[in-house]
Amino acid sequence: MHECIIPILENTGYHVDYKPKIDREGILSILEKYIGIIIRSKTPADKELISTGKNLKFIARSGAGMDQVDVTYAESKNIKLLNAPEGNRDAVAEHTLGMLLNLMNKMRNSDIQVRKKIWDREGNRGVELMHRTFGIIGFGNMGGAVSRRLRGFGCKVIAYDKYKSGFANEYVEEVELDELFERADIVSFHVPLTPETRFYVNDRFIESFKKNIILLNTARGEILPLKSLVKYLKSGKILAAGLDVLENEKMARFTEDQDMLMKELYEMDNVLFTPHVAGWTTESYIKISETLGKKIKDLKLVGE
Repeated sequence: MHECIIPILENTGYHVDYKPKIDREGILSILEKYIGIIIRSKTPADKELISTGKNLKFIARSGAGMDQVDVTYAESKNIKLLNAPEGNRDAVAEHTLGMLLNLMNKMRNSDIQVRKKIWDREGNRGVELMHRTFGIIGFGNMGGAVSRRLRGFGCKVIAYDKYKSGFANEYVEEVELDELFERADIVSFHVPLTPETRFYVNDRFIESFKKNIILLNTARGEILPLKSLVKYLKSGKILAAGLDVLENEKMARFTEDQDMLMKELYEMDNVLFTPHVAGWTTESYIKISETLGKKIKDLKLVGE
């Protein structure tokens, strides 16, 4: 956490213990005395942890995703759950567009070639975003921020959200999934990881697109099985892929199949990787903490 959250909470009346290096055993040994805990993704708030925190009134997740929190069990204990997608939505939106422009203009490949004294203009000819239809799946904080960034490019922007409607505005047209499959040239995923979305972007899903697509995933790697990704990159159905997240981000623990598939992806110059940093900028680091601090303050669990 950025330490700016400490005075925000202390000024509200909380006593704050900041323990960024504590391990799980340490957390479990002291958690009972706290009414709240703020965690990052390396600390799963599972049933064991929640049960140990007998006095917990809130669990705050630093970031957007709640997939590391046993939401059902926490809610059964009347524990308030907080996250901060507002804090990193701008970072995710900019990163998404950065990956797309890099892929469409073959910047990574061009850079590698020029460093090797290869001057191949025709082989690195790009395409323009203005003439494409950009499809967003999941129109929450991240999807909305992406749609606003696209306004200046003059492209069509369409979005589908299974659990949300009535969000069309000057930046985006709301569509059903079948229409997105019909029209999209580019698809960007901004959905949480849930049992419903795990391996959501499978063979059947990808084959539903009428056009060959550019695929961008800055959401969660587990929504997109590597096997399907490799298959459709090879076939040309996926023209290029920008991946900030992977099915398995513990690279030292790849299965044999994952290792084989990743080696194939490493050889593809139409695939761009970043290490789950889309929402992790200098500014978002601060904004996430500020956002959580305000939400905890608004719980009014202590007097100011």
